[in-house]
Amino acid sequence: MPAAEAGHDTESGGPDGADPFTPFARHPRVLLAVSGGPDSTALLLLAHRWQQAAGAASELHVATVDHGLRTAARAEAEAVGALAARLGLPHAILTLAAPLPRARLQEAARHARYEALAAHARVLGATAIATAHTLDDQAETVLFRLLRGSGLAGLAGIPGERPLGDIRLIRPLLGWPKAALIEECRRAGVSFAEDPSNTDPRFARTRLRVLLPSLAAEGLDAPALARLAARMARAEAALEAATDAAQARLRPAGPAGEGPIRFPRADFDALPAEIGLRLLGRAVESVGEGPVELGKLEALAGWRAGLGPSGSGARTLAGALVRVDRHAVTVGAAPVRRPARRSR
Repeated sequence: MPAAEAGHDTESGGPDGADPFTPFARHPRVLLAVSGGPDSTALLLLAHRWQQAAGAASELHVATVDHGLRTAARAEAEAVGALAARLGLPHAILTLAAPLPRARLQEAARHARYEALAAHARVLGATAIATAHTLDDQAETVLFRLLRGSGLAGLAGIPGERPLGDIRLIRPLLGWPKAALIEECRRAGVSFAEDPSNTDPRFARTRLRVLLPSLAAEGLDAPALARLAARMARAEAALEAATDAAQARLRPAGPAGEGPIRFPRADFDALPAEIGLRLLGRAVESVGEGPVELGKLEALAGWRAGLGPSGSGARTLAGALVRVDRHAVTVGAAPVRRPARRSR
């Protein structure tokens, strides 16, 4: 299989040479996201090779998103279309529904790209989208999040699969180093485009990328960071399972949306700190305004712990009101603040 041919031993591909495209077999139709860069061009070549070699029933479609940011992007998308046609695969060029904001451009482009791909997948009846994230991308992501003080979930890095609404997002090449994918393109005699934003120092990831060779020289290379991500993912899964069990024990399931969430104080205080933190976070997100910043949640948990076994008080966070008394920790919706009336 391709992983063995590339001659690398990775977490995603597996030391036993496991086929990275096995997840495709669960989907009758898969959309390949191909920008024309080396990683996604290799994805196209390798996925097509897998389909031919395995006699797979999975139908492959190809799409390129033109973000409207570079004049060369259209020609690059058309080059992808030409390669897809050569391989006998259908291709579409997708444009964005609205112009991208200049603030946090890369983040906005990523969000819009996934929206466009998901919409096209639904039109095709595809149940999975495959992207060409690599071992190098995994390393950059883990290091980027480490520098920003992420928790375990962030340090788990990029998952090999995740839901994207009603579609599965699959990243079959997470175990492949970028160099191996470039070599795949060269061996096939296929050219690829280079996105100038990848070397633009205005972007934090580009500045971080420059540091990676120095870190690798000290032993903190891409495989080491990917191993860290895999270990963090295992720890995260275990802690989430423990939180599920605590939630079931402290608050049996009942009709959703019926008043505040109440945990018995003694039982809540007896939980390990991390499980209590996660349980509190779930409750706040459930009744409040959505995801909570980890640092703010930790501050809330610290305040609660500082009350002592018989203390009481109340705090708000992200649209939720947390009340603590001798009997319970209760999380409900925070009162709506009404603007003060001006005196006439």
